[in-house]
Amino acid sequence: MVWTGTWVAERLGVELIGGEELPALLGLALRRNPKRAHLLVSSVLGKHVPQRPSVVYGSGLGLGVRVRELLGDEEAARSVVLGYAETATALGHAVADGLGLAPYLHSTRRPVAGVARAGGFEESHSHATSHLLLPEDPTLLAGGGPLVLVDDEFSTGNTVLNTIRDLHARYPRERYVVVALVDMRSGADLGRLDAFAEEIGARVDLISAAAGTVRLPEGVLEKGRELVAEHETAHAAPAAVDGTPAPVRVALGWPEGLPDGGRHGFTPEHREHLEEVLPALADRIAEALHDTGTESRPGAGERPGSGEWPAGDRRPGTAELPGIGDRVLVLGFEELMYAPLRLAGALEDAGHDVRYSTTTRSPVLAVDDPGYAIRTRLVFPAHDDPADGPGERYAYNVAGAGFDTVVLVVDSAADTPELHAPDGLLAQLSAHVPRVVLAVVPAYEPAVTSSTPTVSEAPERSSMLPEPLRGPAFSSYAPEEVGWLLQDLSGVELEAPTEEREEAIQSGGAHYAESLPVEYQPSARYQELFHSALDGSAARMARAVGTVTETVLAELPLRRGRHGRDPQGRGPVLVSLARAGTPVGVLMRRWAKARHGLDLPHYAVSIVRGRGIDANALRWLAAHHDPADVVFVDGWTGKGAITRELADAIKEFEAAEGISGFDPEIAVLADPGSCVRTYGTREDFLIPSACLNSTVSGLISRTVLRSDLVGPNDFHGAKFYRELAGSDVSGAFLDAVAARFDEVAETVDVDVKELLAADRTPTWEGWAAVERISEEYGIHDVNLVKPGVGETTRVLLRRVPWKILAKRGADADLAHVRLLAEQRGVPVEFVDELPYTCVGLIHPQYTRGATGADGKAVVSQ
Repeated sequence: MVWTGTWVAERLGVELIGGEELPALLGLALRRNPKRAHLLVSSVLGKHVPQRPSVVYGSGLGLGVRVRELLGDEEAARSVVLGYAETATALGHAVADGLGLAPYLHSTRRPVAGVARAGGFEESHSHATSHLLLPEDPTLLAGGGPLVLVDDEFSTGNTVLNTIRDLHARYPRERYVVVALVDMRSGADLGRLDAFAEEIGARVDLISAAAGTVRLPEGVLEKGRELVAEHETAHAAPAAVDGTPAPVRVALGWPEGLPDGGRHGFTPEHREHLEEVLPALADRIAEALHDTGTESRPGAGERPGSGEWPAGDRRPGTAELPGIGDRVLVLGFEELMYAPLRLAGALEDAGHDVRYSTTTRSPVLAVDDPGYAIRTRLVFPAHDDPADGPGERYAYNVAGAGFDTVVLVVDSAADTPELHAPDGLLAQLSAHVPRVVLAVVPAYEPAVTSSTPTVSEAPERSSMLPEPLRGPAFSSYAPEEVGWLLQDLSGVELEAPTEEREEAIQSGGAHYAESLPVEYQPSARYQELFHSALDGSAARMARAVGTVTETVLAELPLRRGRHGRDPQGRGPVLVSLARAGTPVGVLMRRWAKARHGLDLPHYAVSIVRGRGIDANALRWLAAHHDPADVVFVDGWTGKGAITRELADAIKEFEAAEGISGFDPEIAVLADPGSCVRTYGTREDFLIPSACLNSTVSGLISRTVLRSDLVGPNDFHGAKFYRELAGSDVSGAFLDAVAARFDEVAETVDVDVKELLAADRTPTWEGWAAVERISEEYGIHDVNLVKPGVGETTRVLLRRVPWKILAKRGADADLAHVRLLAEQRGVPVEFVDELPYTCVGLIHPQYTRGATGADGKAVVSQ
């Protein structure tokens, strides 16, 4: 028998490494997803590949029995089982059934009005990443017993780490058990779970049916995209046609009060009730099958365009199928997997020849080849009014698989006009299968009492957004230091050579936020200079941190009052503009903790010049905090472009969303351009965090905004450079500055008193200077003039510099600038009349052959 991963393996060089059982459990397909090229297709999960329900259910039951043996009956009775939407909702439920004593809950992407959110998390490689936890019983996850987390595949471990981190912060416990059909971690990921367990002080066990790994060659993402583009429309099943038989609707008689699955919790008592009524439910479906007759119309069981399936050429998992006969597929619907599975199992127990699978949101390429796991694809519009908007949905390996009948099981929320439309799922199924039976399970509606907390009244899209990313899964900062309202693009190749980026940016062919510069790796000499600068300026930094933090705390009641909010009570919510603002926000949080005992929330969000602030991040903040409490934080001002950008973006957001209260005023460490009212100093001094890139900012890249990676309901993206951990000085930088807090405290008190009494109205002196320099040097574009030590450093690290203007006599703050300029062959011109310590000029007419002032080609070193 041909392995269903052969086609992908041969073309992409992907290798499946592990025991002999792996090829029997897994095939390979190609995702239509920029974050991961390949898809492991399980033959026993019942999602993409039709399989006997006894095999699907038995796989989960067996894992559940092993969990019970691991925990013992006493701990098993205290546990809760959590499954992942959409793929593992039935698998998790079957594990809970095998465990026998525990309630079950699965994550969902369907928000439900009136049901409090008990948590949420991010699945970074998925096409749709946001998971909600919506138990009817708000105390379901609050117990101290073990939490059993179930997914079909355990690959990098990011999803599990994100889940445990979110839930452990809310409901700490001593033990977690991770369950997966296959453990596919790479060697680099094998130790992360143990390290994470040690960090949070809990035991984490792992149980899987099989283990191995996938070896991916270099460039697999690009090759995968090319293959998908080449084969995109070649193997989809033919579209539905008019005149197909109407489906038969069966009245199931589903018991009132019995949940249709684990979206809001499913208890052992619910399980007992289902076991009692299951035979009668299956009998009603069997009666409908009998009533529809057994006649077949021409074309039944044929492979589209190719006649009957050749002998030995069958769908994965259908080895025992007889010839063309009364073959039934029970087809579930996205997250609704458990009820259809149990109904299919009851039909199988009654002697019917049954297979089971479900529809899905996952976009996967179909290729009609026996060595490929997804042979055909039915495409149809979403039919349950999803919160994230309309879109395509899919049913794989259904058309041409020789089924005489499809029993489609959906919940009442999905029994909509879209389901019955001419291009809807029912029509698609009727075009390829002789008989279609529709069974509708009532969507369970949780009881909402006066004691049940309700979700925020923020826009519905906010509730679908993932929880913030946190270290160590994302960034080297401690988890409490900052939550990143970003999506993880670490697996995407985004870096481009400096000269190519500059040419594309200045020609208008690309926006600077669509790619990343190659991370600058400092020489030993430059690293020494950074540490020397840190030693020399740590106290100055600490003083500025203290001054800006105390100013924010003193003026927060005024901010709230301007927006009609209660001026008393809560501390501010610090929201740093990633990435330069993030270290400053962390230090401000540390100051508030050290001096006032305040544990301030701190997040990092993306703002992009010309594109505005991440509106989804603002939605998330509005859903979790009072916007009037939010204080935006940045490292420094140059000419004030980001200050203006933020003000314009907040106006647009308020007009579009109807959410008010966000104050666009930015608090910065240094304001040499006189662009803001809240600052630590207006001196243009060396801020050591400006000297480096990700290695002083938690190993996080600059943010990315590109339409093929960031959808309308996604956070902006960024990368976590784990591979640079050996060069990371993020913690050392923070600790060095925080160590000087005590010695500058009295000076800070004096500075703040003077500042609060002073006129701090911005003069925009920096903007005027930039306009003058732009004209004097013949640049005629203020965007190519970067004033201040921080911005000049960025020019030298990320762009193609033309020359550096330096204020005469400011040598103490210019050592690293002069070294970088020397390394890149950039002239430094000293001038007298300059409101900044230095100004970096980007080459104004850049091409690949651009030359510097000395006539030599500009090259990146």
